[in-house]
Parts: sequence; structure tokens; C-alpha cells
Amino acid sequence: MKWLINLWQTLTKPVKYLTLGTVSISAFIMGIIFWGGFNTALEATNTEQFCISCHSMESKPYQELQKTVHWKNHSGVRATCPDCHVPHNWSRKIARKIEASSDVWGWFFETVNTSEKFENKRLEMATREWTRFERDDSLACKGCHDYKSMDWENMSKLAQKQMKRAADTDQSCVDCHKGIAHTLPDMGTARAPELIAEVGTGPSSFNNKQTYYSALTKPIFLNEKTDVEAGTLNVATKVEVLETKGSRIKVALKGWRKQIGAGRVIYYDFGINMLSAQLEKYAAEEEGVIIGFEEKEDDMTGLKWQRVEVTVWTEAAYMIDKPQPLWDYARDTFRTSCSVCHSQPDEAHFDANTWPGMFQGMIAFVNMDQDTQALVQKYLQQHSSTFVKEEH
Repeated sequence: MKWLINLWQTLTKPVKYLTLGTVSISAFIMGIIFWGGFNTALEATNTEQFCISCHSMESKPYQELQKTVHWKNHSGVRATCPDCHVPHNWSRKIARKIEASSDVWGWFFETVNTSEKFENKRLEMATREWTRFERDDSLACKGCHDYKSMDWENMSKLAQKQMKRAADTDQSCVDCHKGIAHTLPDMGTARAPELIAEVGTGPSSFNNKQTYYSALTKPIFLNEKTDVEAGTLNVATKVEVLETKGSRIKVALKGWRKQIGAGRVIYYDFGINMLSAQLEKYAAEEEGVIIGFEEKEDDMTGLKWQRVEVTVWTEAAYMIDKPQPLWDYARDTFRTSCSVCHSQPDEAHFDANTWPGMFQGMIAFVNMDQDTQALVQKYLQQHSSTFVKEEH
């Protein structure tokens, strides 16, 4: 340690023989060497070869990229890993490099070192990247794809309409183009992670005769013990808790059904195709599960409807006591995701029976798991002109 102490003493001593010019020039030269070395190291970590040196990156994302137009196309221009995932702006680039230090921990602890682990984390990783792209207004994309340089005449009429509207607002590319370079996560089986983070998993205990709302689409059962599913309880459905046993609750659901077949689909109200629950045929025919009351005929369709009350069991998890958090989440999702490609219709612009067809035409252009799809559709129906007294 003696040499280190001597070095420190030398560096801390006042200069006796060097001129101010010598010190300044030396500092300037050392600064150039340091800055050059820093940028050389930075650029070395900013290459495709460096990115795919990690096995989990080479075996999954890199292989997926090679199957897309970003890898091979008629223009011969290829996007590499850093082109999309490292911001071009210097300050944002440094911030991204610091953020990427968490990837080193993931590599060290082998978080995604197998195909199974990678798929389990794909939705989480993709969501994080989509959020970053949205935060930066997809600047990485716009480094190559400039709205001002687009040849509108070579686009289809539909593409022109959508892209010109996006150009007017300088819209983030990832709003409509998720999955353009890598395989999309399995959104169909995801359980709305952002929704659950927003509203929670529900109370730990329930009060009998009190109403609650399902925060996810949930399986229903005929008793508290069986594992045989008797149907599904739709998201944002109002129920009354009758009894609690272990991890399950017995609930009563009021609604209407069409007098067709076993009448196993339960709707929110008379003449309104807003789903509350669907029972398996055997469950709908089970004595005591569905209690029927008065019948009415729908003048629009000629179908007969019956008011019913359904008594079933479901898991206690993912039930909340107020519906407003669900509506808030659905409203924000609708306004930020469903309306990015065109002008947004007001919720009350259509009636409850028109919205499902309109909404199903939208979701082909966005990425939503099934729970979020069902919730947003129910939100639109619940806040449609059928229930909002406005002129349209």
C-alpha cells in the first residue's frame, strides 16, 4: 500500500514547478483520453454482437427478429438490437444504460436462461419495453420512420387514413405496431396484471348480504368443495355474498336469460346483451341453481326473456366492494388504447347492444388480454346511451 500512499501524497501536493499552461494542457489531453475511452467502451456495449452474447437473447429475441421485415427487406436496411432498444439521444442513452444494469442481475441469477422461464417473463418484459417506447414517443422507431418522409400515395386508403391521423398528433408508433419485431406475449391467458395492480386482489373477509363485484372473469362451482367448473362469472359482475367457507364464497346473482335451449347465459338486464355469467348446460339444469320469475317478450326480436336469480360458489379472490376502480381502469384503457387509430366515439354514442359489435372491430388493432377486453366492453355498455340520458 506504500506506493498508493505515495501516489496520493504526490497528487495532493501543490504544484511547484509546472506552469498553469502545462497543467491545463495535460488536463485537456487526459480529458480527451478519458472521454475517448469512455465512448469506446459505451459503443462496444452498443452493438448487436454484444447484445446477443447473452444466450437468452440470442436464442429467443434474436431468432424472432430474423423472421421479420426488420431483419430482411427489399431496401436492404436492417434494424439491429440497439437501433430499437437504445435511445439515440445521448442523455437518454446513458439513462438507458443505467437501467440496463438490472439485466446483468437477471443474467447472473438466470432469470430467463430457459425457454420456459423466458415465456413466463415475456409479458412482463414486453410491457416494460412498450412503456419505455410510449414514454419516448417511439423515438427509436422515428429514427428511421419519419412521418414527414412517408409516401402517402403508395399506401392503401386505410393505411393513409390511419397514418395521416397519427402524423397529425406525432403519435407513438408502438400504440398500433406492437409485435412488429418479436413474438407477442400470450395475451389471451394473461390475467390483466395492470388491472390487478390497480384494484388489488380484494378483501380478506366478506360480510354476508353485502354486494361485491368480480375484478376478473372467474370460474364458478356448484359447491364449496368441487373442482369441477360449472361456468364462469364475468368481470365487473355484481353479486351478493351469502356464505363464506374457506377460500370460497357462495353468491347470488340477479339477471335475465333468454328462453332458448337451457337458458344458461345470464345477462345484466332485460333485452340487453351484457354478459354476467355463463353456466355449463348441466349446471343450468341443476335444481336450485337458477330460480325463474316473470317472463317478458322483447318487441325488437320477439324473444322471450325470464328474470332469474342464480346461486353458485366462486373463489373469494379478486372480488371488490366498489365498481368504480374497474370503470376508471376501463375508461383509461379505452381512451389510450382503443381510440389511438381513429377519432374516439363518446361512450354514450351507441346503445348497449350496439357497442359489442363496434368494440370487437377495434380490438384487432390493440393488445388486450381477455379480462381487459371483457371489462372495457362492459364499461362501454354500462355507460352507453341505454343508461345515460343524453341526446345523440
